[in-house]
This record gives sequence, C-alpha cells and structure tokens, in this order.
Amino acid sequence: MRIRKPAQAGAFYSGLESSLKREIEGCFKHRLGPGRLPEVREDVLSGVAALICPHAGYMYSGPVAATAYSELARNGRPRSIVIVGPNHTGMGSGVSLMNEGSWSTPLGEVKIDSSLANMILECAPIVDVDEKAHLYEHSIEVQLPFLQYLYGDAFTFVPICMMIQDLQTGREVGEAIAQVASEPGSLVVASSDMTHYEPHELASRKDMKAIRAIERMDDSMLDEVVASNSISICGVGPIVSAIAYSKRRGAKSARLLSYRTSGEISGDYTSVVGYAAILFQI
Repeated sequence: MRIRKPAQAGAFYSGLESSLKREIEGCFKHRLGPGRLPEVREDVLSGVAALICPHAGYMYSGPVAATAYSELARNGRPRSIVIVGPNHTGMGSGVSLMNEGSWSTPLGEVKIDSSLANMILECAPIVDVDEKAHLYEHSIEVQLPFLQYLYGDAFTFVPICMMIQDLQTGREVGEAIAQVASEPGSLVVASSDMTHYEPHELASRKDMKAIRAIERMDDSMLDEVVASNSISICGVGPIVSAIAYSKRRGAKSARLLSYRTSGEISGDYTSVVGYAAILFQI
C-alpha cells in the first residue's frame, strides 16, 4: 500500500506527535480561536455539507482553522471526507487525486477512500490520477492533523489538488463529488487562504467582498469579485467546488465563523495573509 509521507511536518506544524497535539489544542484555546477544546458529537455528521479552512502554518492560521473544526465536531462524525486544495507547487496534472494508499502525519495514517475516489474519476473526466501533485503540496496535508485530533482513524478521505481553478472546472469537480458522496457523513473541505501580502485594512476589505459572495453561495459573483478586485485567494477553485457540492446537498447559505489576518498574530499589519473559516449548512 502506498503511504504518502508528510512533507510539512516540522515546518507548517510540529513534527512530533505529543507536541503536535499540544499545538492543535493551543489553536483551539487561542484568543483568536474558539477559546476551548472541542466536544465531538458521537452521531454521524449531519447538517454540514462543507467547510472552508485556511492552510498556512498553524502559528498563523491555526486558530481560524480550529474555529471551523470546533463547529464541525459539534455536528458529529464524518465517515468520508473529500479535501480539495490548490496546487502551489506546479507539479502534476491540472486537477489530480490519489485513489489508493494512505497519508501519514505524526498522528498516524489516514486511508484514502479508493471506492469514492474512483467514482469521482468516472464522473469528472477533468480529474486525473496523479501522485506528483501531492508529493510536496501543503494545502491538503495541513487539514489532516485537525481531523485526526477530532476523529482518530475513524474516517477515510480523498485528496484532490487543483492547479486549474476556473469557474467551470470548480463547478465540475464539486458536482462530480456530489453525485457520489451525498449520503449522511459525507463532507467536503475546501482548503484556501484569502488575500496574500497586502496591508491589513485593504486585505480585510477585499476579502469581505469575496466572503459575501460565498455566503450567498453565488460562485459567478465570487468569480467576478475576485477578478475585478484582484483578490489573491489561492483556492478559489476549491471554494467553487464546495459551493457547487453544497448546493447539490441542499444548502441554501454559508456562514462565516471567523476571519482574521496574519497581522493579528505577528503584529505586522503592513503585509498580511487573510484566513477565513466558513461553514455550509444543510
């Protein structure tokens, strides 16, 4: 069985199991996070179709990600998760997934849902099987330790990495996932940061325009707002996929759980990255 080794352990998050658990707990208890450790409802996940979570180093985006995962925990346990993230490395095909094996982190291994992955491939010809895109990419990897902290090894997942992120591609990927993963316990996580390397006030104003479009689940509006305002969201394709998926699942709106910038952590407000946690409710 193929095991994808962690590429960012010791960089984006701690490389040791015990310190990683403490780091994640610190994100949950952080003043910019939910402020407390999560309580996991033991029932199968219900009421949630998708999340948008950031993917920077835990020091910076961890409290915002923890806000999303704390809310997820309150709604139960997912059985299978599709994590869609942008391709930062330029390696691999335009849209790629892995359809067998497992991913390893300091908290253990997470198995790929091969059956679900192969069904997505059948429904979305634009998606290829390509492991190269996943070798060093961080956007999907950094979500797994949070999920493992909450649910251990009691879930499987499918990683989808998007280099092509136009509106139609995002829709096609999201709708394909919805065709084969619409039962209770299914979840999509769209991994994305918001504006990159602009002053805090400007980044916040730009990002709120995009967030309003996401809250309305209007992917055409999101596409137009991002283009017309030059908003440097790195995972707009995964976000569009989450919107398309959530619409198919019956979601009517999305709810902003948290928005912060790196400046609120570092104290440097001259050049920040924005982070948003958003939940799509059924």
